[in-house]
Amino acid sequence: MNLHRLFFRLAATASLLPAMASASGAPAIDTRGDISLAGTWTLVAADVLHPDGSRSSDYGDAPKGLLLIDRMGHYSLQLYRTDRPRFADPSKAKATAPEYQAAVMGSSTHYGTVAVEPDRHHLVFRIEGASFPNWEGQEQHRSFELQGDTLSYRVPPRPDGNVPVSVWRRIDR
Repeated sequence: MNLHRLFFRLAATASLLPAMASASGAPAIDTRGDISLAGTWTLVAADVLHPDGSRSSDYGDAPKGLLLIDRMGHYSLQLYRTDRPRFADPSKAKATAPEYQAAVMGSSTHYGTVAVEPDRHHLVFRIEGASFPNWEGQEQHRSFELQGDTLSYRVPPRPDGNVPVSVWRRIDR
């Protein structure tokens, strides 16, 4: 095959990639200028806004977390309380009910694809797997702000009216 034909085939294949990503259910992440979220993010804050306007920490005083987003919009997110108690027994299968409860309530993890709706300032998380099984298969919208390498978003209100707020700092592109 000559070089001209090879180049034509590569160019044609490359032009189909965004459509192929959309057809597979993995939306291409918006990479226009300052809206690109691809990269590695570290958790700065996991707070909650209360109906009375006050704000408090939702995952303890020093929460930790990691958010990874690739250029095709696949993501993996983990949030943890750093003050979660360790299990008394080294076997996870032998934990007590309070130990399990603290482990579950002190963490939140999910993965799937994320897309940006820049006109609405929304992130759209399509959750494939989650530590809270009720989220699996859901599409969740979050209003967001991106200022330089700081991303913050609000989760829809909980039944009690509290609104979780996550703040992330990009550490790698």
